[in-house]
Amino acid sequence: MAMSNLDTFVRSSRPAPAVVATSQEIRDRGSIFVGSVYRATNPEEAKAALHYHKHVVHAGKDVYEISAWRCMVLKSGRTGLSGPDDFELRTGFDDGGEQWAGSKILKIMQTEGVIDAIVIVSRWFGGTLLGPTRFRHVETCAGEVCRKFNKVVETDESIQTLSTLDDLLATLREELNTLKSGPSSSETCVDTGERPSMKKAPDYSTLRDTLDLSKARRLIHARESAIQVVKSLIAKHKDEDK
Repeated sequence: MAMSNLDTFVRSSRPAPAVVATSQEIRDRGSIFVGSVYRATNPEEAKAALHYHKHVVHAGKDVYEISAWRCMVLKSGRTGLSGPDDFELRTGFDDGGEQWAGSKILKIMQTEGVIDAIVIVSRWFGGTLLGPTRFRHVETCAGEVCRKFNKVVETDESIQTLSTLDDLLATLREELNTLKSGPSSSETCVDTGERPSMKKAPDYSTLRDTLDLSKARRLIHARESAIQVVKSLIAKHKDEDK
């Protein structure tokens, strides 16, 4: 059965869902709790991720899969070009055998401001009833992956911003070199000692792996400062050529 489910995902034209973050395990009187979060841009993707988590990641295991999702989707008949009013927030939850637990995950997601994701807390029952304590463990795991998810999203946005700024800076530097030396010059690129065509795109994989937001913010500030410097030099050269 497990192989059949896995084969289904392998044959699918869409890639299998990828877990964005997991929480640390909580162990209590034989029970184990662990949280996971997947990206999901609509309820259908959320349910597909839950199905994958249940039937592939935990195939054949006796485990409660408690989940909740929040997705910002385009309203029917809207294009998205009119702004935020074209979208609506759709939410849902699944207790996964642990009554009343799904709504608690949803509340955590609302508190942490997580959108376009499904959070799943898996519980392996150890044979001893935990009472209300089980809800605290579910909320702890959900909170941890929600915070990790937001950090991943912010890091990805920072890297996207950096890539955009890098492209703009490269274009401005090339324009400055053209002003300084002419379009056919073999002069090297200012600040780098390289010709524009030789300049390599920065590798931000380490930044993505470490989720170092402080470093990302510093790099963005540095790129913005460099852009302003090069813009000033361009303006100066244009003034001198008048």
